[in-house]
Amino acid sequence: MVRRKFGEQFEREAVHLVTVRGVSAARAARDLDVHATVLRRWVNAARGKGVQAFPGHGRLSSDDEELWS
Repeated sequence: MVRRKFGEQFEREAVHLVTVRGVSAARAARDLDVHATVLRRWVNAARGKGVQAFPGHGRLSSDDEELWS
């Protein structure tokens, strides 16, 4: 099974659907064809880290990079 990758813009727009437009995470996940758990993880990351939540394409955030260095 191949792990799917999503771009930063896609993740931001998915979070926007849930946090700003009020679409439920389950509904948005179905509409976007992503697992609801993944979408909820993105929403929690956006709430916790704001703009820095989505470094994009498999890159680590600066905080996570420090932990793994």
